[in-house]
Amino acid sequence: MKKYTCLLLVGFASACFSADHNIVKVFILAGQSNMQGAGRIAMDPNRNGGKGSLEYLVKQGPDKERYAHLVDTRGAWATRDDVFISYLDRQGKLSVGFGARSSAIGPEMQFGHVLGDHYQEPVLLVKTAWGGKSLARDFRPPAAGGDVGPYYREMVALARELLSDPGAAFPALKGRKPELVGFAWHQGWNDGCNRDMCLEYEANLGHFIRDVRKEFGVPKLPFVIADSGFGGRNQKVDRRLMIRKAQAAPARSAEFKGTVFCVETQDFFRPAEESPSRQGYHWNSNAETYFLIGDGMGKAMVRLIKGS
Repeated sequence: MKKYTCLLLVGFASACFSADHNIVKVFILAGQSNMQGAGRIAMDPNRNGGKGSLEYLVKQGPDKERYAHLVDTRGAWATRDDVFISYLDRQGKLSVGFGARSSAIGPEMQFGHVLGDHYQEPVLLVKTAWGGKSLARDFRPPAAGGDVGPYYREMVALARELLSDPGAAFPALKGRKPELVGFAWHQGWNDGCNRDMCLEYEANLGHFIRDVRKEFGVPKLPFVIADSGFGGRNQKVDRRLMIRKAQAAPARSAEFKGTVFCVETQDFFRPAEESPSRQGYHWNSNAETYFLIGDGMGKAMVRLIKGS
């Protein structure tokens, strides 16, 4: 019979964690603005009737049952007691507001729910994402040669800090041993603006995966990539298609077989007429899109963890 430890947190419901293992499952989420997330939370009825916002999806969407877990019994945004997130200057329990701004969500939202449901142990998401950053320069991994990207270094430093002592930032995790379980990557817009960066993206991504695994001492660390499917199936720009092909390449290679998965996102794209904005490079600020990306990445991660 499993044993559970329940922590009574002031102002929150009690959090029950599995006591079978004194650990916390850790995931690093990294990338540029689309990992930050621009999915609009609040519904603006003056813009396409509020379509594409998280509030619309929960209250009026045709598939609102799918999003029911995002609100509590009072109708307020739900907060998970078993999933924690650190995103630069923001830290807390998983809920809405961990996007690029507190008024938005990114892939972390549903990703955290999927992994939280999968594990009995608590889950910690370490989100390291900055807008307008390339893999060729800003996140450039050591093995790619040249100057190591400053945001590669920053990503590693922030993750190491959380992994060294999760309890320092999250008292509920005090005494628990962190176990790095997976890495999620959603990036590609900036490299897709430059043909030379497109041409080296596949090689750079391979180096990035190897170097991240080496940095943290996890040789087979599961790695999920969400490709850059902006524009959906109507995307015709050759550089955008080149990036998608490069993002899919590692998962198809013999070297990374069974440990890397690429989530195709083109079918998650929603047109501006069904969205809160016309920012195509930010998925038109559509919360459904970001939810689906997080859902796809989370389910892919579970498959890799299970070895299926």
